[in-house]
Amino acid sequence: MSSLGIEPVDASTRLNANHTTVFAFEKSFNYKDQITWFENNWTLSFTSCAVYIVVIFGLQAWMQNRPRYNLQYALTAWSFMLAIFSWICAVRLVTDCFFFVRTYGWKASMCDPVFYKGVSGFWCWLFVLSKLPELGDTVFIVLRKQRLIFLHWYHHITVLLYSWYSYAHYIAPGRYFILINSCVHAIMYSYYTVRAAKLMRIPSWVNISITTIQILQMVVGCYVNIYAYRMIKKGESCSTTHDNIKYASLMYLSYFMLFAHFFYNTYINKTLSKKSHKE
Repeated sequence: MSSLGIEPVDASTRLNANHTTVFAFEKSFNYKDQITWFENNWTLSFTSCAVYIVVIFGLQAWMQNRPRYNLQYALTAWSFMLAIFSWICAVRLVTDCFFFVRTYGWKASMCDPVFYKGVSGFWCWLFVLSKLPELGDTVFIVLRKQRLIFLHWYHHITVLLYSWYSYAHYIAPGRYFILINSCVHAIMYSYYTVRAAKLMRIPSWVNISITTIQILQMVVGCYVNIYAYRMIKKGESCSTTHDNIKYASLMYLSYFMLFAHFFYNTYINKTLSKKSHKE
């Protein structure tokens, strides 16, 4: 039985009914085993982050007096694989969420953790695991001797820590965190693929749009946390905790401030500086 008591007898049929095709690996997904694994091992994310920090800053020091690596083909392939994964994940989760909201309502989609099961459960699980290989993004930045900003590695670390922690605790608002992040990553890694492959000259408005979408993602994240908090405060059933809401709110608020600062310095401040020089 789900936390809101909406789960019928044949849960697997209901969970997968909104997908015209359900693959065998999705149908056979055992979410209980995966949650148990994360309950016992989610702290490995701290070890992973510690290794990540040592590796990227160690590599940065090692590269200081060495020529940059081009890595165009490797970066293109890397970005393309992550783009494909993100698109598949986004499509599966958006389809599932649309069906769930239409059938059970907004509150159920926010507070019932049933999405950990079935097709959506499989892709949410892969999404959480994907935060680990995504750390490889930074290796390309360092080896190509590009500027490594605080926002980049801070974002990678905190997303990994929060994702693994939340999955282990069956957090219901995570549906929207995962769904929106998958959509944003689908666009972002597609952009990285085109840029790395040098298929075309990318106009500046594309960069601005992607950063704007990322900022909007943080606004939605903050709203989701406020909604969950209000449900708990009203005494209604919502599968989350005060601690998780606190951590998620601090994380999303810090992202909002950092991305907004990045947007201002990269697009607004540079534009103002160019205008002043022309005058």
